[in-house]
Amino acid sequence: MKLPYAEPYRIKMVEEIRQSTKEERELWLKNADYNLFNLKSSQVYIDLLTDSGTGAMSDQQWAALMTGDESYAGSRSFEMLHQTVKEITGFQYLLPTHQGRAAENVLFSVLVKEGDVIPGNSHFDTTKGHIEIRKAHAIDCTIDEAFDIENLHPFKGNIDLEKLEDVYKTYPKEKIPFCLITITCNSSGGQPVSLENMKAVKELSDRYGIPIYFDSARFAENAYFIKKREPGQEHRTIKEICKEVFSYGVGMTMSSKKDGLVNIGGFIALNDEVIFQAASNMTIIYEGFITYGGMAGRDMAALAVGLNEATEFEYLESRISQVEYLGNKLIEFGIPIQKPIGGHAVFIDSLKFLPNIPREEYPAQTLANEIYKEAGIRTVEIGTLLADRDPETRENRYPKLELVRLAIPRRTYTNNHMDYIAAAIKNVYDRRDEIEKGYNITWESEILRHFTVKLEEA
Repeated sequence: MKLPYAEPYRIKMVEEIRQSTKEERELWLKNADYNLFNLKSSQVYIDLLTDSGTGAMSDQQWAALMTGDESYAGSRSFEMLHQTVKEITGFQYLLPTHQGRAAENVLFSVLVKEGDVIPGNSHFDTTKGHIEIRKAHAIDCTIDEAFDIENLHPFKGNIDLEKLEDVYKTYPKEKIPFCLITITCNSSGGQPVSLENMKAVKELSDRYGIPIYFDSARFAENAYFIKKREPGQEHRTIKEICKEVFSYGVGMTMSSKKDGLVNIGGFIALNDEVIFQAASNMTIIYEGFITYGGMAGRDMAALAVGLNEATEFEYLESRISQVEYLGNKLIEFGIPIQKPIGGHAVFIDSLKFLPNIPREEYPAQTLANEIYKEAGIRTVEIGTLLADRDPETRENRYPKLELVRLAIPRRTYTNNHMDYIAAAIKNVYDRRDEIEKGYNITWESEILRHFTVKLEEA
């Protein structure tokens, strides 16, 4: 008899979570202005809002945390992290930051100016926010297959080379500071980018003199998909694939709260000394001294261990298999999700789930709220609310897909939780025809509105 798969870890500590009543949840949601970000964690049974900083650290990470060096300058913890980053990425210079968006703020303060354009695959919310707040423009060059949820293209995070070259031909080189490749591509459904595509983007960009940077929050998960799906890569280690990936760029930003397996932290890694020096000044202004940035020494030590753990195949197979398990359960129930199933989350197509809700009433947010009311599960809208308004016309931007993201924290929930989630979403799906109205905005911020928006029932 073939032995079934089992996780490559055992549980040492647990945290109690409490189930609530539907009446409680309806009241809490109303008091939160129908914005799931405004809920207290105690009001949530299973939290799939994000996989950022919500995972469980290993015993080795906790041990490293206890030996962290809190020296202001030149700590052992920084040296440990610096060496680990060099070994995994090949980049020589390191600037720690308190999280990924801080890394974007520091780097973009050096590279991005008013009127610039930054092409890439689908930019995520904070990335686009940091670009647009500088009066620059993010241009999505993702392949069209990414927007057909039934298309089984194995690398839906790929950049369309024709779209990218159109950008390079349309704008002068001086207006394109870099091309940004997000791995995996969150906004298109946690979808990976192939090595073949990265090589082609590198060759095209070199012809036009445009450097490549990586948004690397889920770089290890991207490497796993390369190993599993790309011909000729199956016998390589995750670390070998990662080293090649980063060889196609000149630098990277990292939210370590994802594939760093820590609860806080980020960094910038570079090979260009001139950009490093300029970014060092910005790090000191915005974050802290260049050998700690926004991080405590103990967190840098835990991150160094986490980066090594996250780039091991056994961990990645366990992590991504759980996401796939949930996705397959939803497919069995007829739920329309982005296929193939991505790395860190399952993405539900709310336009197919709730076709009666008009887009101006935010169907993805409507579905996310219904899932919470049904079972206490907090998810997040990846749709019109997140897409924000056009900075010039102030009209809603309607993305090609209106998604609800079920982001799975790393090493946190069991497959019993996945079964519960799937059953709850099926219950909502079974009563979908009864959901006839969405939401209207009563207040929103100028940018990144989805975090703090206030809504009312339409």
